[in-house]
Amino acid sequence: MLHEYREVISKLKVDNAHFAKIFEKHNELDQKITDADEGRAHISDAELETMKKEKLRLKDEAYALIVAYKKEHNL
Repeated sequence: MLHEYREVISKLKVDNAHFAKIFEKHNELDQKITDADEGRAHISDAELETMKKEKLRLKDEAYALIVAYKKEHNL
């Protein structure tokens, strides 16, 4: 997720518990979605769609925190 911001993400995961939680939840959803897409997990289409939307929402929230961090630290 957002690989171009690796350095900022590393700092935020240590300094911001909320960001760390968002990042972890995003990665968990990503794995569940991948497992479903590759046939390792069986979930309904509706549940898969809900998970994809939540993953995107978390990514958007993480991105907003990254932008705020960069602005605050003049990066």
